[in-house]
Amino acid sequence: MPDETPGRQWRADESARPIPREADLAILDALFTQSPMGVAVFDTQLRLVRANPALERMHGVPNAELLGHRLSEVLPALDAAGIESRLARVLETGLSVVGTEHRGRTPADPSRDHVWLTSSFALTGQDGRRLGVTDLIMDVTDRHRARERLALLDEASTRIGTTLDVTRTAQELADVLVPRLADLTSIDLLDGVVRGEQAPPSGAGDKTLRLVARKASHPGFTDGLQLVGGVQEFAPDSPHAQTLCDGQPRLLPAVGPDVDWVRNSLDPRTQAMLTYGTHSMMVVPLRARDTVLGLAHLYRTAARPDAFEPDDLVFVQELVARAAVCVDNARRYTSERATAVTLQQSMLPRSVPDQSAVEVAHQYRPALAHAGGSGCWFDVIPLSGARVALAVGDTPATGVEAVACIGQICSTVRTLAQLDLAPEEVLARLDDMVPRLVEREHTAGSAAILEKLVGATCLYAVYDPVSRRCVMASAGHPPPIVADPVGQVHFADLPSSEPLGLGDPVFEPHKTELAEGSTLVLYGQSFLAARNADQALQERLSALIAQSHLPPDDISQAVANAVAPHLAAEDDLALLLARTRSLDAEHVATWDLPCDPAAVASTRSLTARRLDQWGLGHLTFTTELIVSELVTNAIRYGAPPIRLRLILDRMLICEVSDGSGTSPHIRRAATVDEGGRGLFLVAECSHRWGTRYDAAGKTIWAEQPLTETPPRSVQP
Repeated sequence: MPDETPGRQWRADESARPIPREADLAILDALFTQSPMGVAVFDTQLRLVRANPALERMHGVPNAELLGHRLSEVLPALDAAGIESRLARVLETGLSVVGTEHRGRTPADPSRDHVWLTSSFALTGQDGRRLGVTDLIMDVTDRHRARERLALLDEASTRIGTTLDVTRTAQELADVLVPRLADLTSIDLLDGVVRGEQAPPSGAGDKTLRLVARKASHPGFTDGLQLVGGVQEFAPDSPHAQTLCDGQPRLLPAVGPDVDWVRNSLDPRTQAMLTYGTHSMMVVPLRARDTVLGLAHLYRTAARPDAFEPDDLVFVQELVARAAVCVDNARRYTSERATAVTLQQSMLPRSVPDQSAVEVAHQYRPALAHAGGSGCWFDVIPLSGARVALAVGDTPATGVEAVACIGQICSTVRTLAQLDLAPEEVLARLDDMVPRLVEREHTAGSAAILEKLVGATCLYAVYDPVSRRCVMASAGHPPPIVADPVGQVHFADLPSSEPLGLGDPVFEPHKTELAEGSTLVLYGQSFLAARNADQALQERLSALIAQSHLPPDDISQAVANAVAPHLAAEDDLALLLARTRSLDAEHVATWDLPCDPAAVASTRSLTARRLDQWGLGHLTFTTELIVSELVTNAIRYGAPPIRLRLILDRMLICEVSDGSGTSPHIRRAATVDEGGRGLFLVAECSHRWGTRYDAAGKTIWAEQPLTETPPRSVQP
């Protein structure tokens, strides 16, 4: 705005004066001859009437051949229809179109796609007539490719490593590589890595590769490859073997049957590569923490004529390196899971111990989360008198903590079981042990893993095949399912108690008599949660458990298969199924004895006659000796009633009961001692012996194998 101050004149800046026409023409000429952007001028018929040298370099066709022609006539490889449609719209409306991308190939670079950014505006005369339309064209191929690669890296970060499964992670890498970068890719991992083992250092250890993932842009491309999981073998001079050895990536932009290593190789991978017309390939190692875990192979076939370039190799290395870290994390998880599951399963009975009280079947399914370690456990423990103990429990811990807690509980339960304690007494002592272990852990100053023992649950049951009586007690654990031989299914009426370590002083037992052929189902907390959440599953499980005509193994397998789909990822499944048996009168002999030393002679006669009936005459001498010593001790040191019982089972069992709670002790008598050798002789003549207590007194028992085995030191 001019200054209106009096006495001052305003002078326009000479630089603001209109530019002469000669200058306009000079600018236009420079734009056409010197600009790196392509400039094309089309008439109203969309024929090219003028183009600059930059456009000629982009297209690779001399401008003289382009002038006077439409693009569809001279450059059919371009999206000519789309370009002409845009030009016609600009010519018709007079509105400019800025920043349109086009992709295609030109004679200047026919082997790969290029991306051009175009802006179009109409040419209008002074009278308003449309004279034509002008295009400004810029080659943005490198920028576009960089943007695509950054987007692919971002996508890969979300698509790779979604699980902690080694093979799944490898397949996610293959899915990212195809079809964005290759027509065919395969991921091979070292055999040990698939199993969760540490990969050997370069140049050492087993280098066996397994194909774990593959992906192709066309389904038929993978037909010639070995099945997933198959061992892969490559020629020693192949890039596959060399990359595995030195860990260096290899780019082969041109591959054909005339290449030496291809011609000499007979491995299926190379043959399949030739079959599908592969012309370019890359081999990139999956390297994590300076260790090669496997190889990623990328192939381009005739379906994509572009060969791999050095920039492609750099990008794929970055992408594969990220995936390799995910694979190594999955490998470490697999190793931790295998360790936890192996430790936990080692604490569970792999096979049922020899016993005749019940026919047992069991199932264990590790959790999918927490590295496979969860809190379920069970056990089958043979006891004296042909009885058997069944135990099951849960701990609130997971992972390695769960394994540590299970180890403590299982070992304690097995130790207490060997003392022949009643179920409620076993749980009482187990409950007393929990706070002591936790206190010791804190005193030691180590991580308080065993704190998770507090709140653990346990069910302990003892079944006697002679009386067919089952006694059970629970520390916060759900009651077992009972199915009688006629198919009636119900939960045992088990009194509830607090879990272990919470200070419950009394664990009330439940006693029940089970008919021969009854089925007991003991389970973990996760089984009950899954069952209660689905009414249809409840009915199905009851129907399965009621099928007394089926073997327990078949029932347990069917029950586990029915429950498994309903479990959460953090839940494991422990299932113990026991079908009861009984020992009839033909296998048991019982005599009530007077408290008179003269009765010892008659017990020897009774024992001898019974052994003859059972065909065990070869055990008469040792059995008479055992019976004499035990009955004599009961008469001399015990209290009535006195009872002798012989049980024919897998072993010959001799039991003498009396009403005294006095505990006998074995000792080695001196030469001049007149007594003290009774229990020593019993121990020498028997395979095992021991004492158990009940409300009526105690029972001293001894077992002998049925085969003709002489005593260890006492000869007939």
